[in-house]
Amino acid sequence: MFDKIRRYAGRLRTSAPAPPKGARVKRAHNLFEAAAVYVAARAEDDQDRIEEAAAWVSPEALSFGVSELACRAVVALARERDESPDAVARDLLGLSTP
Repeated sequence: MFDKIRRYAGRLRTSAPAPPKGARVKRAHNLFEAAAVYVAARAEDDQDRIEEAAAWVSPEALSFGVSELACRAVVALARERDESPDAVARDLLGLSTP
Protein backbone atom coordinates (compact mmCIF):
# COMPACT_ATOMS: atom_id res chain seq x y z
CA MET A 1 0.00 0.00 0.00
CA PHE A 2 2.70 2.51 0.99
CA ASP A 3 4.66 1.53 -2.10
CA LYS A 4 1.76 2.68 -4.32
CA ILE A 5 1.54 5.98 -2.46
CA ARG A 6 5.31 6.48 -2.75
CA ARG A 7 5.23 5.84 -6.52
CA TYR A 8 2.26 8.19 -6.97
CA ALA A 9 3.91 10.96 -4.93
CA GLY A 10 7.14 10.43 -6.86
CA ARG A 11 5.32 11.04 -10.14
CA LEU A 12 3.91 14.31 -8.81
CA ARG A 13 7.36 15.64 -7.91
CA THR A 14 9.02 14.91 -11.24
CA SER A 15 8.88 17.21 -14.19
CA ALA A 16 7.39 16.32 -17.55
CA PRO A 17 8.65 13.03 -18.92
CA ALA A 18 11.72 13.22 -21.11
CA PRO A 19 11.10 12.75 -24.82
CA PRO A 20 12.08 9.36 -26.22
CA LYS A 21 15.62 9.03 -27.58
CA GLY A 22 15.88 10.24 -31.14
CA ALA A 23 12.70 12.31 -30.92
CA ARG A 24 12.91 15.86 -32.24
CA VAL A 25 12.38 18.53 -29.62
CA LYS A 26 9.83 21.06 -30.79
CA ARG A 27 11.25 24.55 -30.36
CA ALA A 28 9.16 27.50 -29.32
CA HIS A 29 8.42 30.22 -31.84
CA ASN A 30 9.14 33.82 -30.96
CA LEU A 31 6.64 36.61 -31.45
CA PHE A 32 8.44 38.15 -34.43
CA GLU A 33 8.54 34.83 -36.26
CA ALA A 34 4.84 34.37 -35.54
CA ALA A 35 4.08 37.89 -36.77
CA ALA A 36 6.06 37.40 -39.99
CA VAL A 37 4.31 34.12 -40.81
CA TYR A 38 0.92 35.53 -39.80
CA VAL A 39 1.22 38.65 -41.98
CA ALA A 40 2.59 36.70 -44.96
CA ALA A 41 -0.25 34.18 -44.62
CA ARG A 42 -2.80 37.00 -44.45
CA ALA A 43 -1.32 38.50 -47.62
CA GLU A 44 -1.64 35.12 -49.35
CA ASP A 45 -5.07 34.40 -47.79
CA ASP A 46 -3.77 31.11 -46.36
CA GLN A 47 -6.18 30.40 -43.49
CA ASP A 48 -4.33 27.30 -42.26
CA ARG A 49 -1.04 29.20 -41.84
CA ILE A 50 -2.88 32.15 -40.27
CA GLU A 51 -4.33 29.87 -37.60
CA GLU A 52 -1.04 28.04 -37.11
CA ALA A 53 0.96 31.24 -36.57
CA ALA A 54 -1.74 32.70 -34.31
CA ALA A 55 -1.44 29.64 -32.06
CA TRP A 56 2.33 30.07 -31.57
CA VAL A 57 2.07 33.07 -29.22
CA SER A 58 -0.53 34.89 -27.18
CA PRO A 59 -2.89 37.27 -28.99
CA GLU A 60 -1.22 40.23 -27.24
CA ALA A 61 2.25 39.14 -28.35
CA LEU A 62 1.03 38.57 -31.90
CA SER A 63 -0.54 42.03 -31.95
CA PHE A 64 2.72 43.59 -30.75
CA GLY A 65 4.72 41.65 -33.36
CA VAL A 66 2.39 42.65 -36.20
CA SER A 67 2.55 46.29 -35.08
CA GLU A 68 6.35 46.19 -34.97
CA LEU A 69 6.45 44.57 -38.41
CA ALA A 70 4.15 47.26 -39.80
CA CYS A 71 6.34 50.04 -38.39
CA ARG A 72 9.50 48.51 -39.82
CA ALA A 73 7.86 47.93 -43.20
CA VAL A 74 6.60 51.52 -43.44
CA VAL A 75 10.03 52.91 -42.49
CA ALA A 76 11.79 50.67 -45.03
CA LEU A 77 9.33 51.59 -47.77
CA ALA A 78 9.59 55.28 -46.91
CA ARG A 79 13.38 55.13 -47.26
CA GLU A 80 13.04 53.27 -50.56
CA ARG A 81 10.55 55.84 -51.91
CA ASP A 82 12.37 58.79 -50.33
CA GLU A 83 9.10 59.87 -48.69
CA SER A 84 7.98 60.39 -45.12
CA PRO A 85 6.62 57.40 -43.17
CA ASP A 86 3.34 59.32 -42.75
CA ALA A 87 2.94 59.70 -46.53
CA VAL A 88 3.74 56.04 -47.13
CA ALA A 89 1.34 54.81 -44.43
CA ARG A 90 -1.46 56.97 -45.79
CA ASP A 91 -0.74 55.83 -49.34
CA LEU A 92 -0.81 52.15 -48.32
CA LEU A 93 -4.18 52.66 -46.64
CA GLY A 94 -5.58 54.69 -49.51
CA LEU A 95 -5.94 57.84 -47.43
CA SER A 96 -5.39 61.36 -48.71
CA THR A 97 -2.45 63.31 -47.37
CA PRO A 98 -3.40 66.17 -45.03
